[in-house]
Amino acid sequence: MCAARTPRTTSRKVSGQTLAAKADRHRLYENSVQDADAELDFVEREFRQLRGRNARFLREDFCGTASVATAWVRRHRQNRAVGVDLDPEVLAWGRTHHVNALPRGERGRVTLLNENVLQAVTPPQDVVLAMNFSYWIFKTRDALRDYFKATLAALGEDGVFLLDCFGGYDAFRVLKERRELKGFTYVWDQASYNPVTGDLRCHIHYEFPDRSLLRKAFTYDWRLWTLPEIREVLAEAGFARTVVYWQGWDDESDEGDGDYQPVETADADAGWIAYVAALR
Repeated sequence: MCAARTPRTTSRKVSGQTLAAKADRHRLYENSVQDADAELDFVEREFRQLRGRNARFLREDFCGTASVATAWVRRHRQNRAVGVDLDPEVLAWGRTHHVNALPRGERGRVTLLNENVLQAVTPPQDVVLAMNFSYWIFKTRDALRDYFKATLAALGEDGVFLLDCFGGYDAFRVLKERRELKGFTYVWDQASYNPVTGDLRCHIHYEFPDRSLLRKAFTYDWRLWTLPEIREVLAEAGFARTVVYWQGWDDESDEGDGDYQPVETADADAGWIAYVAALR
């Protein structure tokens, strides 16, 4: 999760506390954006496929509430996790709601660092994750390369760096997308895009059944990186090779099916999400 502005609530209700006012934005984010178990299923499967063994040491960069890091240690008694994030508020939320909720033995296998991902020093990792497009805060090729070099240095000898990416011709547009979820509506707002610089500004809003609105619960100030650029900068940073995983399509639901497979070609879809594995 990247840096976020303080959310504002608006409502057409005259009196009484609104659902937006009572909402926990971090819980909303986890329920609308993240699926820690599905993500870690992919991590475990592909690391085993790539390296022929099980991953045990995982670092979650830009970890936010550290839901993935804490889910990782629950999976196996030998798993250890490190979460790194610059935002002390979101880390404190993660400690309270995730780390402290773990049994004592599991709790001791999670470390949360309030540090810059460019400077954090951690033991050699099997896997480093940069998910939810969080590394797009690095807006120049040099800055992105510096982050990728830092990630390479954090990995063990056969470590794997896993990151995600989105694109398609809708990625370059100003638009809003709504998704109905249990108890609220998630709104993805691509508020502005500058084709000269590649700057992309996005917000997440939440709407509720009482017509109250949590505006700008999260704001992202990114550069929109393309897959070829990401792979090129990973190579410049010293990674030996990269693998792109493309999501399959479910014709019945007209949505992605969550099954990511290695590809070298893909359709020019309006919107897509992919994973990239970078290998030492």
